[in-house]
Amino acid sequence: MTSTEQAPQPGARTAHPDHLGHVIFIAAAAAMGGFLFGYDSSVINGAVEAIRDRYDIGSAALAQVIAVALIGCAIGAATAGRIADRIGRIRCMQIAAVLFTISAVGSALPFALWDLAFWRVVGGFAIGMASVIGPAYIAEVAPPAYRGRLGSFQQAAIVVGIAISQLVNWGLLNAAGGNQRGQLMGLEAWQVMLGVMVVPAALYGLLSFAIPESPRFLLSVGKRARAREILAEVEGKGVDLDARVAEIEHAMKSEHRSTFKDLLGGGFFFKPIVWVGIGLSVFQQFVGINVAFYYSSTLWQSVGVDPTDSFFYSFTTSIINIVGTVIAMIFVDRIGRKPLALIGSVGMAVGLALEAWAFSYHLVDGKLPAAQGWIALIAAHVFVLFFALSWGVVVWVMLGEMFPNRLRAAALGVAAAAQWIANWAITASFPSLADWNLSGTYVIYTVFAALSIPFVLKFVKETKGKALEEMG
Repeated sequence: MTSTEQAPQPGARTAHPDHLGHVIFIAAAAAMGGFLFGYDSSVINGAVEAIRDRYDIGSAALAQVIAVALIGCAIGAATAGRIADRIGRIRCMQIAAVLFTISAVGSALPFALWDLAFWRVVGGFAIGMASVIGPAYIAEVAPPAYRGRLGSFQQAAIVVGIAISQLVNWGLLNAAGGNQRGQLMGLEAWQVMLGVMVVPAALYGLLSFAIPESPRFLLSVGKRARAREILAEVEGKGVDLDARVAEIEHAMKSEHRSTFKDLLGGGFFFKPIVWVGIGLSVFQQFVGINVAFYYSSTLWQSVGVDPTDSFFYSFTTSIINIVGTVIAMIFVDRIGRKPLALIGSVGMAVGLALEAWAFSYHLVDGKLPAAQGWIALIAAHVFVLFFALSWGVVVWVMLGEMFPNRLRAAALGVAAAAQWIANWAITASFPSLADWNLSGTYVIYTVFAALSIPFVLKFVKETKGKALEEMG
């Protein structure tokens, strides 16, 4: 090993930054993209019925307006990495912030249904970018000793964004007298709900000017002096900066850039491990989790719940989602990924089955019978809790760990694409399925939750405590 490729000092891995609060601020600022990811994904929940009424459309057309954002998500996620490698992580964040802002304004002031759909796609593109650039930037900037904890900021920000969007929707609905099309600030309430995202989007953009560029990107474009300054800033002046720079440069030179061709083989087009990743992604979505975040207000109103109460229940579901996510973050490294996934699958299957049973009853005076109504509400919260404490976190952890080094980037891309496609399928199909048979729809989701149990038992290997080099 040459003098420019020496190993890092023994203390480099455990060194502590001189100002931990500043490093936390950097990670939190980057995670604002995750907050907007969650906020923009779920804020549409408050506008579904108003859009249906204003544009006089059926369930199939409504579903496409809601789900079309996912097309933008897929495109944004697929292109964010290349954009970030070409112009930098910070510039990529700033582009996402601008797109979030434009989408919020356009969605709040649509002049036609296709116009609203277009701005939803723009917002989706920003979501896709944020879903990729946030975790990547935090991983590259965080000191090694704090990488796991700081990396969890992204998922925490997503679930907080979901909850805040539901709280804002509920508050605006109350201000509009419980009417989604009631007047607020010269607009209909649902338009204000979609437009409020301008505030966190602008904050995200401003924060991006207050945090440093990734040292890894700076080294890739030859800015070694600036990279050293930022490494000293985030890892502490006690770290051997020459060794850290050499370590990063050596890793970059030795990296194998995985391609789609690397994934092929094994008799069924893809290698078996790639199919396992696709399976995890598909099962995560086919249990119907995003119905809870995109359509919950509509769902509760369809079984007779008052609109204001339905918005409040959507908010309480989001709080349960946060609680479950915290539980997962605490236990994922203690009891393992596979046991947590199995616990979640069982809990989700029970919650979904109870919802299916409750929704099978005929409405009385436009409402579910009292007992079934309460069981449906409790079961919905049970389902979200068990999803959040298991599959909501475990799938992303496992997708980041389970693939061999030579396949990881390309396999992650395929698994993420499968997840967006599955998300789109559930989101686009729910309104029509609910019109057909709401109870039957939940039976379908229950079946997928139940099938995820043998899938995990037979095909998924535990990754807890294993080095990335051991995978494959």
